[in-house]
Amino acid sequence: MNQEIKRRAFLKTAGLGLTGLGIPNAATAAGTTVPHPPAEAGKKKVELAIATITCDGFGDENFEKAFALIPRLPYRNVEFNCWYGRNLTPSGIEGIKARCRQHKLKPICVQGSSFGTTSNNVIKDVTHKLWNLEAARQLGCRRVKFTGAGRGTEGGLEAVIGVLREIAPAAEAMDMLILVENHANNNIENIEDYDRIFSAVSSSHVGMCMDNAHFDGANVDLLDVVDRFHSRILHIDLKETGQRGVHKVVPFGTGVTNNQAVVEKMLAHGYAGYLLVEMTLNDQPLDVREAELRKAYDLFAKYES
Repeated sequence: MNQEIKRRAFLKTAGLGLTGLGIPNAATAAGTTVPHPPAEAGKKKVELAIATITCDGFGDENFEKAFALIPRLPYRNVEFNCWYGRNLTPSGIEGIKARCRQHKLKPICVQGSSFGTTSNNVIKDVTHKLWNLEAARQLGCRRVKFTGAGRGTEGGLEAVIGVLREIAPAAEAMDMLILVENHANNNIENIEDYDRIFSAVSSSHVGMCMDNAHFDGANVDLLDVVDRFHSRILHIDLKETGQRGVHKVVPFGTGVTNNQAVVEKMLAHGYAGYLLVEMTLNDQPLDVREAELRKAYDLFAKYES
């Protein structure tokens, strides 16, 4: 009798733990296929969004600059760059939710810090990514985004793939999307890197965040990326770099990145998702930054459907 009571108590605890993370327990999940709709239910197929990095830069600002500026702009969808501890604590998540309600903004994605691990600490990276999934779920969105570490560091591309293999089943069970973002000079940088990732991790809930300026910065042809991966591109970051082979963000219209060509070709393939303005002009005064972000909205609003 005591053993049976203990067994039931364990199963109840395990079930609650999984439910708390938004993952069905084994009995519920068995034999269940999680759908992967092309766009969130009840939403337009394509919508503009803005990243908090456009206002906060790379500093630990607790999103104060973002919440001061974004409500003055026409964007309502916001990606939160959660790179600091207090952003992802329970109180930090509640703070984001409260301020979004106050300003009538909608969280659409959580970007966490990059993939990076060794054979001795893979559990740390897996746990970090799982908590980002839960943070996004609590904020009411279904997207998380991560890039890699510097090229050849932090376990390389093998570490990225290893962690993705561990967390993809959780994303499927929670019906969340994991966006794997390219950066120049990064473990996730070029077409060959994504070939390896998608060959190793076939989940429909793992896809690409296509950062157009970073592909230009890595000398990767943007339209070649679309041709090869259009069915796996789930998110598009819009910004410009000043020249091919060098990633340096410049105002829209002054660089070499042809964002419009990418968007139009993706739309021809039936793209459903967000177009995210992610430019960083941290050395510019606030009024200049506001003007550039309004200009970006005007450039890309025509693609909303």
